[in-house]
Amino acid sequence: MSTLLEITELANGDVVLREADSEKEGEPLVRIRFSHEVRDMLGRDVVSVAEAMIDAATEFLEDDVAAVEEGEAQTPPTVH
Repeated sequence: MSTLLEITELANGDVVLREADSEKEGEPLVRIRFSHEVRDMLGRDVVSVAEAMIDAATEFLEDDVAAVEEGEAQTPPTVH
């Protein structure tokens, strides 16, 4: 069974990833909130940038899962 997901901008300006067929007001899977300053810089590209961020996170997780399946030890990334 697969779930259809959607990235959408809410009325409050947050960009969320949620189940597309869900009309419930539950918590989205991912929520991205840009500051007003960043929103002004991005203009109409807010959703595109949020989508790129979600894509990068998904790719990172897929690579991590593949490495674990191949038996490679993963050290947690260092955030500076």
